[in-house]
Amino acid sequence: MRHGKKFNHLKRKKGHRRALLANMSIALIEHKRINTTLAKAKALRMYIEPLVTKARTNTTHSRRVAFAYLQNKEAIKELFDEIGVKVGNRPGGYVRIIKTGFRMTDSAEMAMIEFVDYNDTYNSKEQAGSKRKRRRSRSGATAAAATAVAATQSNEEE
Repeated sequence: MRHGKKFNHLKRKKGHRRALLANMSIALIEHKRINTTLAKAKALRMYIEPLVTKARTNTTHSRRVAFAYLQNKEAIKELFDEIGVKVGNRPGGYVRIIKTGFRMTDSAEMAMIEFVDYNDTYNSKEQAGSKRKRRRSRSGATAAAATAVAATQSNEEE
């Protein structure tokens, strides 16, 4: 029965699942982007978002709470010194999951999970798009051109 099942258990016992998510979190913090299955990526997002929220406030207590989850000094240092500073003003949604297709061997649905602020490709498009001026619609331009043509024709008739 599935009574009280609020999250994906990933077919693992509690200790194995905790170790898996901690190791994947460390890899994500270190590399800023990892490829994994879609189910693991969604579980990792639920695991790492609160840690990044803790990293926004760089206190001893926050570091100790995050260390209890990750058990890796280098990952904690990078999380609080680099990632926490970079996402300090973001209200949430620190990671992005992008589906990448199916694995050849067992047809598992694969996904890439990455930190939002570290992808230069998406960020440059968003910034360039926000600064770009919008064109006026064609209907307004053609209506103005039609009135100009009509005005010149009336001037020629006179």
